[in-house]
Amino acid sequence: MLSIVWEFRVKPGAIEEFENHYGPSGTWVSFFRKGGGYRETALLRDAADPTRYVTIDTWDDEEAYRRFRQAFEAEYAALDSVCAAFTSEERLIGQFVGFGRTNGR
Repeated sequence: MLSIVWEFRVKPGAIEEFENHYGPSGTWVSFFRKGGGYRETALLRDAADPTRYVTIDTWDDEEAYRRFRQAFEAEYAALDSVCAAFTSEERLIGQFVGFGRTNGR
């Protein structure tokens, strides 16, 4: 499993649009579903700073993500360009390999 983690600073007045594009039924999720091996996206807002968000995009593995990026490179760039209007900062935190989940017990 591969998780790609991004941090965003959202411009004042753009929070609703940002959440609409990056949220669980947003534009990015719909777009990622075109790729085989996409699992889910989590959108998290900082409890202390309402303009700071983190997304975690999860794929089956690095190869599935790489194939998606190659197949949809132009569409990815176009959507990223549109969504750049909502943010003042975007930073890739990193790509992380997962080992499964615990049930909290």
